[in-house]
Amino acid sequence: MPRLKEIGGKRLPFLRWSFLRMGMRMKHLTTEWQVGDGREEALREYVTANAALGDLDDAIRAIDEFCYGQSFMMNVGDEKGELLDAAIRRVGPRRLLELGTYCGYSALRTIRVMPDDAHLYSIEFNPGNADIARRIIDHAGVGERVSVIVGTLGDGGETISTLEAEHGFRDGSLDFVFVDHDKDAYLPDLERILERGWLHPGAVVVADNVKFPGVPAYREYMHEHEGRDWRTTEHETHVEYQTIIKDLVLESEYLGARPAAG
Repeated sequence: MPRLKEIGGKRLPFLRWSFLRMGMRMKHLTTEWQVGDGREEALREYVTANAALGDLDDAIRAIDEFCYGQSFMMNVGDEKGELLDAAIRRVGPRRLLELGTYCGYSALRTIRVMPDDAHLYSIEFNPGNADIARRIIDHAGVGERVSVIVGTLGDGGETISTLEAEHGFRDGSLDFVFVDHDKDAYLPDLERILERGWLHPGAVVVADNVKFPGVPAYREYMHEHEGRDWRTTEHETHVEYQTIIKDLVLESEYLGARPAAG
């Protein structure tokens, strides 16, 4: 497999033009959630051409191969993906919510380890990303196990209403959340989920990129609520597809809101 350029065993994305180009297109990336140079569609073409039809493991392999050898992508990646895998295995969730589908990589990893009777609901802001993700997921043969929904939890209630009216979200029905979308929306969207009462005690929320590019308000919130509403483990790791930039993945178990002292 083609790999990133390395020095002393360290993977260096900075030596790749695709990484530098993504940095130069950051404004487009953080408004449209696509790099804007066609790499997302190129990923879809690569997976459908190089992964065996109906083979989930091979689709994941092909995405990692593309991200190491063709274009740097902003999915959770293989190193942090193992942390996500482990959390899902520990919880054994039946109803899972993902905020930020992107091209479907983390959805594929989630489906691979979640229980056979579980279903994933994945929310994606960009319709183009959602279409690419659906095509990749269908190619992997697991389209019936995930609902990719275009929208955001902060769109004035439309997506929340869809989840409740069409997908059965209700009090205490949500077992697991993976947060990997607009960093400014991490805490507001968590608060929306709590306001709707979807989480039950023991439900787990996993958040990516808490150190880089960083979500200080989310991390501070979890610190402030530690031992009261949440119990959080911070996993030290690296930004996807390299071993230089450090990152944090937060795994937070919901303890349940306690009534205020009267």
